[in-house]
Amino acid sequence: MSKYPDHLSPTPTKGKAVKSSRARREPSGVFSLFQAPQIQQFKEAFQLIDHDKDGWVNESDLKEIFNSLGIIPSKQMMDELLSARPGGHYAPGTETDRGINFTMFLTMMGERLFEFDPEAELIEAFESFDESDSGMVKVDEMRKWLGDVGERMDEREIDRFLKGPFTDRHGNFNYREWVKVLRVNAEGEDGSKEI
Repeated sequence: MSKYPDHLSPTPTKGKAVKSSRARREPSGVFSLFQAPQIQQFKEAFQLIDHDKDGWVNESDLKEIFNSLGIIPSKQMMDELLSARPGGHYAPGTETDRGINFTMFLTMMGERLFEFDPEAELIEAFESFDESDSGMVKVDEMRKWLGDVGERMDEREIDRFLKGPFTDRHGNFNYREWVKVLRVNAEGEDGSKEI
């Protein structure tokens, strides 16, 4: 006979099965994909979306976020967003309508980040300026675009970017070599890419 009450006993009592809570003991594999500061940033983003603070982002949370942004989401948009969760299958009014918890959210963010190939995206962006497919773009043209379009860079940032070992004396920027160096610098000591 144990000196502890049955509900605190380490061994199962008669007629009661003890469930293994493996999920609580072992962290989800998705957490190993990110560093602690990254997980914290994702957690803060999740908490901003989770308006009712119940640990689940559901249709009402999404509607609240969209309304605060002045957007009226369609039913189709809401269903698509909620069905994009790991395991899919969002069915309002059923047991699967709880929404998305933080682990699911983190999994979704990981999937989106791994879909993005920065090297290919950068090469494709530079190729739009490289009509001769030479691997080089004119510094003057890049300077104009970097200062005038999108997230504009100031002159100092542009100079730091374009004045260096990747620009030749004829005013050409070798973007293919630049992207290769970025890739090498992004790889960890074990050869795997850092995120």
